[in-house]
Amino acid sequence: MLNDAEILKLFLPELLIEHFEMMKFEEENKILHIYFEEKNTAPKEFSSAMLQSKGFVPEITVDDFPLRGKTVKLHIKRRRWTDVKTGNIIQRNWDLIAKGTRMTTDFAEFLKKISRY
Repeated sequence: MLNDAEILKLFLPELLIEHFEMMKFEEENKILHIYFEEKNTAPKEFSSAMLQSKGFVPEITVDDFPLRGKTVKLHIKRRRWTDVKTGNIIQRNWDLIAKGTRMTTDFAEFLKKISRY
């Protein structure tokens, strides 16, 4: 039997399910809003540094595949950390949206493919 995370991976980008927590969802006028916050786990490439979570960068909103006839808007809050020794701000550079769009990469690729027919 599939667990909740495995089921969500069937409907949402896997990257979100693995590295973000779903905080809430709301339906409003046939639009499904799903809110995510990045988990408080420091980037592996900075595992040797002493990092302290310092909140979030501004939220982004991204369009994803429709579900059951509803438009899907993903609201994503990414974390930032401060290196305690140097004071440098650290954050992951997620490839969440397709370049030049406000859509997930998978959704943009899908639309590109169907527009060729």
